[in-house]
Amino acid sequence: MTTTTEAPAGPIVRDDLTAESYHADRTSISSSGLRALLAPGCPAQFKYDRDNPQPPKREFDLGHAAHKLVLGIGEELEPLDFDTYLTKAAKQARDEAREAGAVPLLTHEWEQVQAMAAAIRQHPVAGPLFTPGTGRAELSLFWTDRETGVRCRVRPDWLKEMPGLALGVDYKTIRSADPETVSRAIRDHSYHQQDALYTDGIWAVLDPEDVRFIFVFQSKIPPYLITVRELADQDRDIGRARNQRALRLYKDCESTGIWPDWTGPITEIPTISMPTYDTLRQAEEYL
Repeated sequence: MTTTTEAPAGPIVRDDLTAESYHADRTSISSSGLRALLAPGCPAQFKYDRDNPQPPKREFDLGHAAHKLVLGIGEELEPLDFDTYLTKAAKQARDEAREAGAVPLLTHEWEQVQAMAAAIRQHPVAGPLFTPGTGRAELSLFWTDRETGVRCRVRPDWLKEMPGLALGVDYKTIRSADPETVSRAIRDHSYHQQDALYTDGIWAVLDPEDVRFIFVFQSKIPPYLITVRELADQDRDIGRARNQRALRLYKDCESTGIWPDWTGPITEIPTISMPTYDTLRQAEEYL
């Protein structure tokens, strides 16, 4: 594994970085890092997680495998001739695949991700977005934020450069891709911050005439339905404001070496209350 040891001042494009090297970079901060700095996260938890990376989680295997089949890039996939991991042979095959850097997939999981990729290819909007040869997968972009001087990085799943337009596409697998669930996922995972940073990064590094960023959400249950959406301008503006707050916080933590938790230094124990909605609802009912 290699990591960047010096951060160039200007914008750069890297098409030779593995995902592992990209995430291990310590000279810049990514969208996931900025999101982790703000509530419900905090700088102390962000720093610990950055300094103590965890091994791959099985719950992410399907997503990684689907990305590989849709984008054509990523960890190698290792289909296993087992229905479960209950046997010693199945566990051994799984562990050997992970040691080799591959994503192990049970028989039904391999069939599932193939069906998901086929559904993407057949979709009237998502299919053309991911047409092989029309874009570049997981290109790493690095630049320096003008307001804070913090080095940033993004890695769009798919980037299509067309006359007058750079189109970034982000592919996400989700329990259900119905619009209401997608809307909640944007809120819960702060995807509006991701959208804003990726849009700003494409502007800063590639300097196109225009930029658009598209989300492709796909259900992980048959028939693997797909929702393609572009974020509302207001939500992107909120995400950009959150990013600036996180960048200032990150710069302060790096310069002082102090990574506070949710509370920070205090002299008195603060109060806490229920979420605002519940306080108002119960106040109407009981007070």
